[in-house]
Amino acid sequence: MFKKILIANRGEIALRVIRTCKEMGIKTVAVYSTADKESLHVRFADEAVCIGPAASSDSYLKIPSIISAAEITNADAIHPGYGFLSENANFSKICAEHDIKFIGASADMISKMGDKATAKETMKAAGVPCVPGSDGIIKDFQECKKTAKKVGYPVMLKATAGGGGKGMRAVWKEEDLEHAWESARQEAKIGFGNDDMYMEKLIEEPRHIEIQIVGDQTGKACHLSERDCSVQRRHQKLTEETPSPFMTDELREKMGEAAVKAAEYIKYEGAGTIEFLVDKHRNFYFMEMNTRIQVEHPITDEVVDHDLIKEQILVAAGIPISGKNYYPKLHSIECRINAEDPFNNFRPSPGKITTLHIPGGHGVRVDTHVYSGYVIPPNYDSMIAKLIVTAQSREEAISKMRRALSEFVVEGVKTTIPFHKQLMKNEDYVSGNYTTKFMEDFELKQPVNQEEDDDDDDE
Repeated sequence: MFKKILIANRGEIALRVIRTCKEMGIKTVAVYSTADKESLHVRFADEAVCIGPAASSDSYLKIPSIISAAEITNADAIHPGYGFLSENANFSKICAEHDIKFIGASADMISKMGDKATAKETMKAAGVPCVPGSDGIIKDFQECKKTAKKVGYPVMLKATAGGGGKGMRAVWKEEDLEHAWESARQEAKIGFGNDDMYMEKLIEEPRHIEIQIVGDQTGKACHLSERDCSVQRRHQKLTEETPSPFMTDELREKMGEAAVKAAEYIKYEGAGTIEFLVDKHRNFYFMEMNTRIQVEHPITDEVVDHDLIKEQILVAAGIPISGKNYYPKLHSIECRINAEDPFNNFRPSPGKITTLHIPGGHGVRVDTHVYSGYVIPPNYDSMIAKLIVTAQSREEAISKMRRALSEFVVEGVKTTIPFHKQLMKNEDYVSGNYTTKFMEDFELKQPVNQEEDDDDDDE
């Protein structure tokens, strides 16, 4: 087992990994930028190393600084968390070259699955259903035009190196194709340094359902069931739940089998997620694979009673998995609490948290790195907490989430708590009748005053 793990990340996920390491008797090293010197992950780690100024490119994305921090502290493994370098093949490769275990996928695996067109071809070969589309990368606009005619409108243009909704364009008719092609390529070039594109048939109003998998060094894999991530804004997830209210036992079995088949075909090592689009007829199609831990992993932790971070560390240390698949015993919902103003187009709201009260009680979990007096820097993702509730049924979980949200107080900055309060009372959400288009029709009502908001909590 590892003696010391460096966490190459910040915020709540760094703290999450540190806590599991402490429980396993493993020493921890935090890295931090100058903007994060007061963050809780720095205080809770056994050692902490400043790796640069606030800009991510000069700190959390600076591979030489992170490797140096690992070497001077004698860390024998690095956990990358999510985001930043977690799906960077070069970082995984450099860790291996320095005899530091990267707690994640191999460089080759990250490259294969990170390139969306290659990933799709690999999944086809593994026998996993894929959305009809182009055969790999589209070389020019003429080929793009021909492919769109062959696939049939509407189509979705996607950057092969894409993520977070960047480099994606939905196209409904041929006259809009050229503008979408140029703008998507430009966005991909700026965001990823790579403007290669591929095309897929646009599945209208799908569910976004992902299967959590774990694979070990022997090539064996298992799944830990699904998460429904359909409530999104600009391809960014806002809330997730498991099990999905749309799922049937038969569909869960089929999707789980497909995910395990895919993981074993590519001999995947570590925790990963196979993401699917599911249409209204419950046909499912491979979308992408994330070769890292997901933001929303806690809901899986809760319903299958396993610590996924611990599983990652065990697998990386060479310990084989049982191979048993896991199914939800309970119902769990996560709300991402972001420092954003939901009444002002979700504009980021960095600044000082003057008051913080975190909810508690049976079945309530809050993963956060913030505290009263903490200053949220403007340099990074705006998520400040994840509120997770778990109960015997979906109805109970929604009721518990309403109660927990009513207790959650953050003052000094704007947050998405008011949005989640209204979401948990929305008729379509409560009935489980939602798709990835849900937010297009969702109307957020501005409370006239604080009393009205408080009254809403008491309903």
